[in-house]
Amino acid sequence: MSSVSAFKLVLLSLIVMIGLQLLAKRLRLPPAAALLVGGIAMAFVPGLPPVHLDPDLVIVVFLPPLLMDGAYFSVWEELKRNLGGILLLAIGAVAFTTLAVGVVTHLVVPGLPWAVCFALGAIVSPPDAVAAKAVLERLALPRKLMVLLEGESLLNDAAGLVLVRFAVAAALTGTFSIGHAAASFAILGLGGVVVGGIAGYLIVQIVRCLADDYLIITTSVLTAWVSYIVGEMLGVSGVIATVTAGLTLGWYQHEVLSATVRMRGTAFWQVIVFLLEALVFILIGLSLRGVIARSGGADDALSTLAPAVAAVLGAVVLSRFVWVFATELLNTSWRHIAGRGNAILDWRTATIMSWAGMRGVVTLAIALSLPEALPGRDLILVASFAVILVTVLLQGATIGLLIEWINPDRSSDTGAQHLTEPQAWARLEAAQLAAIEPLVRDTDGKVIHPRLLEQYSYRATITKAYRERTDFPHEERVSHYDVVLAAIAAGRGELLRMHRSGAIHDEMLHVLEHDLDLQEVSARHARG
Repeated sequence: MSSVSAFKLVLLSLIVMIGLQLLAKRLRLPPAAALLVGGIAMAFVPGLPPVHLDPDLVIVVFLPPLLMDGAYFSVWEELKRNLGGILLLAIGAVAFTTLAVGVVTHLVVPGLPWAVCFALGAIVSPPDAVAAKAVLERLALPRKLMVLLEGESLLNDAAGLVLVRFAVAAALTGTFSIGHAAASFAILGLGGVVVGGIAGYLIVQIVRCLADDYLIITTSVLTAWVSYIVGEMLGVSGVIATVTAGLTLGWYQHEVLSATVRMRGTAFWQVIVFLLEALVFILIGLSLRGVIARSGGADDALSTLAPAVAAVLGAVVLSRFVWVFATELLNTSWRHIAGRGNAILDWRTATIMSWAGMRGVVTLAIALSLPEALPGRDLILVASFAVILVTVLLQGATIGLLIEWINPDRSSDTGAQHLTEPQAWARLEAAQLAAIEPLVRDTDGKVIHPRLLEQYSYRATITKAYRERTDFPHEERVSHYDVVLAAIAAGRGELLRMHRSGAIHDEMLHVLEHDLDLQEVSARHARG
């Protein structure tokens, strides 16, 4: 495929993506599922050139920014508080699934070397950050459960990639040392943390020195690829380096980024992530024809590989259930022995966590990157695609219904250690009033800015009155901001009439329109 043809195919995919997103919203389906099915349908359109994904290019283009997006908006406090549970999923569940899939595969296909069986297990074991985010971000999950799943998706790719590396090396050379593998994993992980921390710190210092909004936004966006590529070049985990850099930048962004940069940068970043997420699922679907061709055709793939693929699918799904429920049972038993809090098995959370194991771009990219000489490569390719297809379409499409049916406990979402929204606003408004009170009077104590004093006094009085409530009165807030939004709409209409009649210049239009945009964003956010 020529470069021009590839560009046209990307444009066509983006156009199809818009239609599929609208269709998914209309049918109330996860967009990831609709995009994957759309890509599969496109793959068999007559005349459309076959898509051959460069796995290294796919990983380096798509994975770093999507990992950065998850890390940048992560909450440090919640990640630290749930680090044990996250590591049990990101490392423990990946290793257990690798073992389970490897054993099942060897039982079904006895002639396949053990190392190849475990390589297949390592490829399909880590739930994908892209798939998980695309499916879960539209669901109302308890906060702790969301933190665990997001934290897992940020770190488990590193565990899966390392396991694949050692399994493939063992399959090709016939040698394997568990001690060497464990030491290498530790070095890769710790090295990634160091590289990511240094990269994040340097980016923060660079941003402090920049005065141009667009340079700051560009520098922040480049952090994802820079940290990943540098980490890989230095022989450490690029995944962990990217996540660490994202966490560092996310922590300091409140200090080093202005409100304007944050608004512009967030809007730009959301569009980039949206396009990348949508495009990657379409590309996965488009690659189906190539996967089938590598396996000798659809008939051959279905007839000879179906039993093994079905066994792998069963092992992938069931092993996650076994691991999650086993760890939850052990955790419950420990809490009971230690006398810590409620020692009841949380089967609702465990069930949802077990079912939220969608695979995606990383699984396919690793499978496609396997050496041609590796025994059982065709089985690995077909099984990997089948795991992606089933987990995204079946689990992704039904997890919303499962959550609604199970109705997990959300009582822990509002911790006593945190202020409620009215309490936070009461403190904020009181601080603002205290700050302006000495500034609105002259040296003789005469008020020189009465409107500002009246405005901030009113805000402080209102928020103080509601600080003991868990939320502001919804009806009163909606009614207030509906009036504000009506005023903004009237001003916008008059502004456009002035511009259309030639009363103001384009530059004045943009200046006044920007002010109205800021007012509207603030009002809509406060309205809720």
